Amino acid sequence: MTNYREEIATIENQINSQNNWQAIDAESVARMRLQNQFKTGLDIAKYTAAIMRKDMDAYDKDSSKYTQSLGCWHGFIGQQKMISIKKHFENTDRRYLYLSGWMVAALRSEFGPLPDQSMHEKTSVASLIEELYTFLRQADARELGGLFRELDAAKEAGDQVKEAEVQSKIDGYVTHVVPIIADIDAGFGNAEATYLMAKQMIEAGACCIQIENQVSDEKQCGHQDGKVTVPHADFLAKINAVRYAFMELGIDDGVIVARTDSLGAGLTKQIAVTKEPGDLGDQYNSFLDCDEVSESELGNGDVVIKQNGKLVRPKRLPSNLFQFKKGTGEARCILDSITSLQNGADLIWIETEKPHIGQIGGMIDEIKKVVPNAKLVYNNSPSFNWTLNFRQQVFDAMAEAGKDVSSYDRDRLMSEEYDNTELAKTADEKIRTFQADAAKDAGIFHHLITLPTYHTAALSTDNLAKEYFGDQGMLGYVAGVQRKEIRQGIACVKHQNMAGSDMGDDHKGYFAGEAALKAGGKDNTMNQFANIA
Repeated sequence: MTNYREEIATIENQINSQNNWQAIDAESVARMRLQNQFKTGLDIAKYTAAIMRKDMDAYDKDSSKYTQSLGCWHGFIGQQKMISIKKHFENTDRRYLYLSGWMVAALRSEFGPLPDQSMHEKTSVASLIEELYTFLRQADARELGGLFRELDAAKEAGDQVKEAEVQSKIDGYVTHVVPIIADIDAGFGNAEATYLMAKQMIEAGACCIQIENQVSDEKQCGHQDGKVTVPHADFLAKINAVRYAFMELGIDDGVIVARTDSLGAGLTKQIAVTKEPGDLGDQYNSFLDCDEVSESELGNGDVVIKQNGKLVRPKRLPSNLFQFKKGTGEARCILDSITSLQNGADLIWIETEKPHIGQIGGMIDEIKKVVPNAKLVYNNSPSFNWTLNFRQQVFDAMAEAGKDVSSYDRDRLMSEEYDNTELAKTADEKIRTFQADAAKDAGIFHHLITLPTYHTAALSTDNLAKEYFGDQGMLGYVAGVQRKEIRQGIACVKHQNMAGSDMGDDHKGYFAGEAALKAGGKDNTMNQFANIA
């Protein structure tokens, strides 16, 4: 940030150069400028792209420097997350936001809740990016406003030590604005549609766009059945479209995450174009489930291709989709990832059906043989039953090591009766260290949880409803919510302040001086929350 005193001096010169600006206070202008350091979404995209690139370089040198994010479906949720991070960790280093297409579909569509199938309005994605950054910028303005009031109080008290301490905090201020990894699904149409939507997302502030290799009009959630992929040429055209959008808007270091859903996708809508054996189209087609046929065996409307000098008929479903050979998912993921990284993508995302470091690490090892600095973004998904998956992994490891597992039922390991067992404690420790272990052993640069705030909102609302509408009555809210907010120092316990009331009072003072009618007087009930230890 600009040095506070230097900014005031600069503005004083501007005011003095005009004959009729004498009512404007230079320090007030300086405060407003510092509270609004990002003027446009492109300012944010440039700032945050540089952060991501720096973090990627740091991870290449030290895998313990991985990054994390949580999915947010509203500006307030993202704001509160970053306020909490700053409160507990004093900085926002390596901590981002994730914008989930699933949550946009489920929570932000004008149609109401929708499945994750790209049916929601495409403009709602950019709108959420803009909303998230509006709330993060407001968090900056609110926190700085508090520091300015502390500075005024120190000046009034003649406390020069405190004044210097607060001014140091202002000059070294850490913004709440961090990178957002934004989900563009499968691009919402053809490459031109992808380009136009990417531009809108970047203009809203996105420095990183994640795109997947599914067919746009057949798009499914990565953890549901029925996924259909596109040939590599189609996907690479959309990666190019996103890169062109970044470069047109001057975000030359914008980040593209190429996601492959091939592990769980057994279908393709198209047979790839191939010109010679071994080219990319031929490699894609080599995974098709085919039967060798002779010309005399062909039926009406059959589709045939030539592979390795033989005529083969890809198996076609009544849906007019073609299926891949069983067991080829990992090989297709590896080819997808290598191809994307060699053709414009910066990071890869492999959507898996379970959180298993061995599985992920095996694929990244193969990818790194071709692209040594390959890095993954990984979905620590709520679609996984983490408890059951890791307890089963530990069970299998114990059995393989010859340990007695007769007291456990592998299919019932989720049961509460196992919570205090050696197996459960070992599994919980593996869950605790999963991100650090996967960053080290599976090349994962960024760990995210797509839908955490969706689930926390449901859980906390359920607990409040049970208590408030039950026999606890108002105590259900006071003991379960407000008392915890106060004692844990949750900023929004002062909800008027959080909504901008104090900032509004500051501005009224700037604009109208002593004539300003302010909301923060002695009768404001928010004063009941002042100076609470």
